[in-house]
Amino acid sequence: MSRITVLGGCGVVGSIAVETLVTSGVFSEIAIADAKIDQARKMAAKWGLPKSAAVELDAEDAGSLKRAVSGSSVVLNCVGPFYRHAAFIMKAVIKAGIDYVDVCDDMDATEALLALDGEARKAGIRALIGMGSSPGVANLLIRFCAESLLDRVESVDIYHAHGGEKAEGPAVVKHRIHSMEMDIPMFLNGKMTTVRLFEKSGEALEEEVDFRDVGRYRCYGYPHPETITLPRYLKGVRRVTNLGLVLPPSYAELIKDMVRLGATSETPLQLQGRKTIPLEFAVAFILSRRKALMDEAGLDQPQGCLKIVVKGRKNGETNSYVLAGPGDGRRHRDSRSTGGDPDGEREDQGARDQSAGGLPQPDGLRGTGQVQREAGEEEGPAHRGGARGQVRPVEDHGAANLVESERGIGST
Repeated sequence: MSRITVLGGCGVVGSIAVETLVTSGVFSEIAIADAKIDQARKMAAKWGLPKSAAVELDAEDAGSLKRAVSGSSVVLNCVGPFYRHAAFIMKAVIKAGIDYVDVCDDMDATEALLALDGEARKAGIRALIGMGSSPGVANLLIRFCAESLLDRVESVDIYHAHGGEKAEGPAVVKHRIHSMEMDIPMFLNGKMTTVRLFEKSGEALEEEVDFRDVGRYRCYGYPHPETITLPRYLKGVRRVTNLGLVLPPSYAELIKDMVRLGATSETPLQLQGRKTIPLEFAVAFILSRRKALMDEAGLDQPQGCLKIVVKGRKNGETNSYVLAGPGDGRRHRDSRSTGGDPDGEREDQGARDQSAGGLPQPDGLRGTGQVQREAGEEEGPAHRGGARGQVRPVEDHGAANLVESERGIGST
């Protein structure tokens, strides 16, 4: 018998994970652990799971976590925001002696998780972090380039744009706000550095990017972990960047404006005799405007693209590869406002990307779209290493390989 417990299984990403797992038939038992127990029970019934599959969870209580994961073969953590919860949850899972997987896309959380490698090894468990789109699928495609297409990777630029999902939770918005407020790591000219989104250092990296079947958008720096993990394993790499955008652009600008205004503090304020946390108000307000902004932009269905440009040397020649997954969705009106060409051809294949750190669809790796080679361009990364019982990023190993690897934590 194999049992997987999905923590945060009723969330936007967690519910997709549950659906994917149920339809895959890989596990004989699937448990849905969530703070919303009534919703977990409804989801269990929807997928024909027994009543016992629904488990009440307080992700901030070690005892609750222990009870929720008891009897599991693997734990899939979808509880966000990861910068707040990931390390605490992983420690509890390690203590329980159970293998662990997550879709963490926060840079600082990734560093905290990798620091638990020793504990994972000692407990004899495997932990695979960052198994989403970026990081995750992006890392696997980059490793493919590094091992099969190039002798040496010199630069990697990762781009992602997505939006239009039916629902979006507060944790996702908090992740975006957190990403905008922090120092953003970038690997430039062979050295690790940081930039600030609203300062000249961050503005200098902004770039107009063509996403096939989605449009042309101005992307900005994202603190996704590839920029800190890939350089550890790609010898000779000189540049690793991660730029992205949430669609429609007007929605992204609303979030940025709230951060610029300083309306995202977690320090309580007195408002008419009551304590109010600005961040909670900001998130609620942002979500309240989401549908109207999507309607104004004509964005009525999920769409997105993950695009990766890898450059390096092969047989003494400089080569450039553009990779992207299969895309769907119509361009919306906002693509025109940022210079998009709704009718023009793009150099890369469009890709559907659920979220910048979300779980890929089951066919996300089988149809990776077009791999376009461009010769004569200068300026690429993949991960190696990590054993069972150690914490590694996804670039390290494909998911299938890692399951049979040594103990430890793996990430990209």
